[in-house]
Amino acid sequence: MSNTPSFSTTTEPPGGDLRSRSVTMHEDARFLELRSRLLRFVVPMSVGFLAWYLLYVLMSAYARDVMAFQIVGNFNFALVFGLLQFASTFGIAVWYARYANRRLDPLADELRAELQNGGSQRTEAGA
Repeated sequence: MSNTPSFSTTTEPPGGDLRSRSVTMHEDARFLELRSRLLRFVVPMSVGFLAWYLLYVLMSAYARDVMAFQIVGNFNFALVFGLLQFASTFGIAVWYARYANRRLDPLADELRAELQNGGSQRTEAGA
């Protein structure tokens, strides 16, 4: 009995082996540009958010007086800081969705269509 999964050949796009077309696609300049665009957003945003979160953790551990400062009523700086963590998470998610819709998805759709059509056709936007 084989451990390799069986795939129906009817689901593969026409025009050759899907695996070889996928490997070839990784060398395509448009794929490299897509990857570059993704990394240009994700890496700085991840570093920035992790630094922001680390600041919150460090201040909670070592700047207790600052974090305990009462702003209004029972709302102290730590509570506001924590709520801003949630707000920044949702803000980054919305920002990424807009960025992806504008800068990533059109190119990814073009590459996917070409891969599924066997690599023989380029869309008008990519030609």
